[in-house]
Amino acid sequence: MKIGIDIGGSHIASGIVDNKGVLIDKVARDISSANIKSEKQAQKIIINIIDEEIEELIEKSGFNKKDISVIGLAVPGSPSKTAIVNTVNLHIKKFEIAKILKEKYGTEVKLKNDGKCAGFAEKKFGALKKYDDCVFLCIGTGVGSAVFLGGKLLQPKAHPGFEFGHMIINKNGNQCNCGNKGCFETYASMKRFKKLAIKKLGLKSDIESEELQRYLRNNIDDNKVVQLIDEYIDNLSIGLSNIINIFEPEAICFGGSFSYYEDIFLPRLKESLKKYVFNKDSKYDLICAELKNDAGIIGAVEL
Repeated sequence: MKIGIDIGGSHIASGIVDNKGVLIDKVARDISSANIKSEKQAQKIIINIIDEEIEELIEKSGFNKKDISVIGLAVPGSPSKTAIVNTVNLHIKKFEIAKILKEKYGTEVKLKNDGKCAGFAEKKFGALKKYDDCVFLCIGTGVGSAVFLGGKLLQPKAHPGFEFGHMIINKNGNQCNCGNKGCFETYASMKRFKKLAIKKLGLKSDIESEELQRYLRNNIDDNKVVQLIDEYIDNLSIGLSNIINIFEPEAICFGGSFSYYEDIFLPRLKESLKKYVFNKDSKYDLICAELKNDAGIIGAVEL
């Protein structure tokens, strides 16, 4: 039994993945990152949630702990082989999580960057299967990414790299959790979009994603909604055009919660990019992930 775990900035999802990359079962729990005050607290919350989710999966599946052959973790930041490292949205500098889980479950534990895991799953099993040169962007609490050239995932030796979320697109811009100002994800993340929607549209602060989508679709021609979406898409286009100018991909695939806004965002994004892309005859498909939020879980055991 292979267990994939996707640790995000707002939730942890765990699932059982079969040998063909199919998700058999999944459970998820939310994390309130705003309530995390210390690294020690974050570590305790993560381990407790993972234990609860694995226990639930075992109970539902009929397997037992000894049946677990590998635990794969898709984590933000720049993980080492054994530790979560530099995960700014969860206030973690270094957390040796692999040792803890290996002792608890007596199995192999591997860590990979979450954007790379999700991108790899989409390339192998999902929306990017037919493309050789392509980019995957996981847009949710932050912005994760993966790049494929000639069908192969680009992997630097030192760190995961391709931290597009921390490209600086405005040196005097929004403060980022990484310590810099003007990072791409402070303008392009869905966390940022939701905050803007609450502020500019007067929505309740605890609005769920499904409610927000429904509101936007029902009021898509309202001036305030148009201005909100146009501002977000324009900022997204600035960062995305840099990526297109560098890699000239055949396709850009969007995962994370962004993928549930496909009809709202993609038509506007296609038009907006025309202003910023250097080669005006560049041809690329803009598509959303087929595996949605399951991509990180599947990629965690496959990569």
